[in-house]
Amino acid sequence: MIHANLLLILALFFAMALLYLLSQRWKISYPIFLVIGGLGISFIPGIPAISIDPDIVFLIFLPPLLFEAAWYTSWNEFWKWKRSILLLGFGLVLITSVAIAYFSVSIIPGFTLALGFLLGGIISPPDAVAATSVLKGVDMPKRGLTMLEGESLVNDAASLTVFRFALASILTGQFVFQKAATDFLVLAVMGVFVGLAIAHILYLVLRYWAKSSSITTPITLIAPYLMYIVAEEFHWSGVLAVVSGGLFLSFRSNDFLNYHTRIQTKEVWATVGFLLNGFVFILIGLELPVIVAALDGYSIKEAIHYGLIISAIVIVARIILVYVVSYLPRLLSPKIRKSEKSPGLKLPFIIGWAGMRGVVSLASALAIPLTLANGEAFPHRNLILFITFIVILVTLVFQGLTLPIFLRLLKVEEVDDHIPYDQQKEAIRLQLAKESVTFLNNKYNQEMKEFETIARIKEQLERSIHATEQTLSEQKEQVASVRKLYGKIMLDLITMRRIELNKLRATKQYDDEVIRDLESSLDLEEARLYKQ
Repeated sequence: MIHANLLLILALFFAMALLYLLSQRWKISYPIFLVIGGLGISFIPGIPAISIDPDIVFLIFLPPLLFEAAWYTSWNEFWKWKRSILLLGFGLVLITSVAIAYFSVSIIPGFTLALGFLLGGIISPPDAVAATSVLKGVDMPKRGLTMLEGESLVNDAASLTVFRFALASILTGQFVFQKAATDFLVLAVMGVFVGLAIAHILYLVLRYWAKSSSITTPITLIAPYLMYIVAEEFHWSGVLAVVSGGLFLSFRSNDFLNYHTRIQTKEVWATVGFLLNGFVFILIGLELPVIVAALDGYSIKEAIHYGLIISAIVIVARIILVYVVSYLPRLLSPKIRKSEKSPGLKLPFIIGWAGMRGVVSLASALAIPLTLANGEAFPHRNLILFITFIVILVTLVFQGLTLPIFLRLLKVEEVDDHIPYDQQKEAIRLQLAKESVTFLNNKYNQEMKEFETIARIKEQLERSIHATEQTLSEQKEQVASVRKLYGKIMLDLITMRRIELNKLRATKQYDDEVIRDLESSLDLEEARLYKQ
């Protein structure tokens, strides 16, 4: 049995890799392509039905994905836009849940308000991975990206809390608002406390004991699971534990990461993140036949009708609420109007349109128990599962495919005084080069006079300073083109050196170890150029 399951998992990973390559070739965001691909695979004759255990999704997939998102979140940017991020992450989820609850009761016969809140808690949180992958390669204002990434760190906690309380009220038949509010405060505060406590312990281990990448990288992989499991064991928020702990370790990472551990850890996490994200998105597509097969009491036409209406409500409600979040504080506070530039009309629309649903919504829906406490079947469970899938499919595919189109048509411009990345890089390179020349003059002045090889270091830096100053003096729109041409020439030189290196390898005049070391140097140089 285990061999069959292992073969199926490996086959899905291989299919995921092929679908990813196709998505890159056709320039389609890979989450969209993987969901559609998984849907197509599920209709292949002989493919076994895939049933996802929600506990596995929450435990295996959620902690590392949250930790990775927290690790690469800029704390400075998060804190700068904390008001908008918290309003989106918590307020938007809660208001969306309320809207979905009342709308679903009005359109679905026999649907109770508690079931409506359950559905609202499931489909209210957008998926950050889908949004950021769609936005790669397109021009998006910095404020918009920061708000989308920051929102993803807190909206999961808010939605899972709504889900938990709605589920408890259905199972017990009781709901006390005061107790729910108190429980929410406790689980949120204690979740953050657990995350920060574990993060401090791991920080001490990483800084003073773990000096090797073979230890540091595994500890960073274990950290999110440790934070999540400990918090959930005490029935506190594992999501907030992982997010808070990840933000702390990321903020202090320079204290315990050297160049080698940083390179290895970054590459390992990039691989793990891609595999987990990709596997979950392809599983979403594969899950449809299982959901449809369990759809008892409703026709496919009725279920699709409900799913499309609720999808429209989710999309419209988010767009409206994003405008409210963007402008209501400005209307109420002169201080905000003075300190922050207006977001305009285009940026809030893009942020609202980027509300695609994904893994958390699917896992929450699957976590609904099969029966109530008295043994009766859980009411409308299969319909909730189907509606969740429709919402994921509509928002991910429809909004995901049209988001880049809207960005190009609306020509959304930067609303804040944000210096373009290319110019920032050039300015930093210039500053570092000047400081390096000063350092050489102060510490190695005599050595540069005695040895020509040492003197060339300063000459190279001075040439770099001259070239960078010329680049910065050109028109802003030319900076990127000059850097692009520079990168192309350097990549061509690296390609040429690889060819020559392979020729030298074929002669067998040099040790393979020496050839591999030089090849690794070319790899690092090429990676640096692709990051520019």
